[in-house]
Amino acid sequence: MSSTLFRTKKVEQSILDTEEPEHALKKSLSALDLTVFGVGVIIGTGIFVLTGTVAKNNAGPSVALAFVVAGVVCALAALCYAEFASTVPVAGSAYTFSYASLGELPAWIIGWDLVLEFALGTAVVAVGWSGYIASLLDNAGWHLPEALSGREGASGFGFDILAAALVLVLTGILVLGMKLSARITSLVVAIKVTVVLIVIIAGAFFIKADNYKPFIPKAQTVEAGGSLKAPLIQLMFGWAPSNFGVLGIFTAASVVFFAFIGFDVVATAAEETKNPQRDMPRGILGSLLICTTLYVAVSIVVTGMQKYTQLSVDAPLADAFKAIGHPWYAGVISFGAAVGLTTVCMILLLGQTRVFFAMSRDGLLPRFFSHVHPRFKTPHRPTILLGVIIAIVAGFTSLSELAELVNIGTLFAFIVVALGVIILRNTRPDLHRSFRTPLVPFLPIVSVLASLWLMLNLPAETWLRFGIWMVIGFVVYFLYGRTHSRLARGEETRVGEVLKPPGRDEQ
Repeated sequence: MSSTLFRTKKVEQSILDTEEPEHALKKSLSALDLTVFGVGVIIGTGIFVLTGTVAKNNAGPSVALAFVVAGVVCALAALCYAEFASTVPVAGSAYTFSYASLGELPAWIIGWDLVLEFALGTAVVAVGWSGYIASLLDNAGWHLPEALSGREGASGFGFDILAAALVLVLTGILVLGMKLSARITSLVVAIKVTVVLIVIIAGAFFIKADNYKPFIPKAQTVEAGGSLKAPLIQLMFGWAPSNFGVLGIFTAASVVFFAFIGFDVVATAAEETKNPQRDMPRGILGSLLICTTLYVAVSIVVTGMQKYTQLSVDAPLADAFKAIGHPWYAGVISFGAAVGLTTVCMILLLGQTRVFFAMSRDGLLPRFFSHVHPRFKTPHRPTILLGVIIAIVAGFTSLSELAELVNIGTLFAFIVVALGVIILRNTRPDLHRSFRTPLVPFLPIVSVLASLWLMLNLPAETWLRFGIWMVIGFVVYFLYGRTHSRLARGEETRVGEVLKPPGRDEQ
């Protein structure tokens, strides 16, 4: 049985599958589109909320270094993603990469993980967007009925109509075509990056050097405890992470990592990219570099405007402007956050539908969902199905405590992709690689260790929930996926000996 569980799908086979007319996605994206997608999904509420929150609770003014640390961890993974996405330009991201290197069962596990990660991420972001819009409507004197707000305090039946409506509208946009999605994303990203730059430039005029002292506050060890909400590393080894001090920077990095989630979604669009060998590395690494720079700049500004001990937890950046007598900027920040969350939600939904589509095309999920729309060339069936489900979940459920599952799911994917790079280098050294991860196997190993370290700093209850979802995934695989897999049924297309790198004709 072990040989069937770890059977791999040839890279050539994966690429040939993308050429089947009924299952082929339209290639319409450029390097700029991919970079915009990356920036669009990475920049969300994290830049407006986590910056000050972590400065006050974990790292002080050195939160800027925490963003650098988290950015480096993501960069290590990004280099691995860039090699895979340019070598195997097929929808599915880490799922497809795992199928080519680790085998079918690991691929299923990571695909199942990504479905949860992107679904929860979309729902959580939609609920957050709803809160911002409702607040702006309240300020304008328009109040939603309590039963349709979905927020705490609603009595009896409660449904967050705004969150559900957002998901359904974005679902429709994704069905209509990738290029339309890219154009809307470009417009929204331009708006929210402009808002971020306004905040950085305006805030720079109110920086006081004394607020940076001390830049790395004296270390304070977090009190040890037996609660499941404690970091797993604390329960395993009896060691509690530090707030402040040098170790506080690393603790803070595990928290602000949430603000970086999303760059890996860019890899799910590899199959819809005109020239994936050239453009995928540019899109993945470029978006990560831009966002890291903006995060560091924002953290330097907010901790320079107001002493870190005085920063608020809920809206630190907006409240910092209020504290210095400029409340107008608080409205600008709220507007930027609301606009920004729109693209975050859409791109997370995009990523999930592409993973689901790829798993369906391989037979691990019903093949019914792998047919593309005859006109728009989009995977409309899984997009509509998942959009409706997530809209219902976002409307009825408060997902704040489940948000950390998005973190652990992403880090798990990072580990799998890094290991996959090492394995595929050894098993298929003949493959054409237009982008090569440097220092293999050293750099991927460092990526694995860094991701694992951040995972251990997540609460134990997050690991418990993650484990339950994985158990459900194993059950589904053994009841359906293992026997319906196209590899199991011998339905592979005839593969030639030589692989022609796709996208060369467009170069």
